[in-house]
Amino acid sequence: MFTKKDFGQRLRQLRKDHNEYQDTLANLLDVSTAQISEMENGKKTTTLEKLVLICEHYHVSSDYLLGLSDKK
Repeated sequence: MFTKKDFGQRLRQLRKDHNEYQDTLANLLDVSTAQISEMENGKKTTTLEKLVLICEHYHVSSDYLLGLSDKK
């Protein structure tokens, strides 16, 4: 089941696993670091287009990032 909180936790963990700062991900997505923080804190999500970029960047499925699967 999808929740913003789970999405944010998985996004944060992926970013940290890749030793990246929020500004690196913000630059990739063309958003502010504040928006990355809001996503990671479960306050906001993102667009489908940016979701695809995140999945491609971290080599994970959207199902994993959305909490629909535990398989990356």
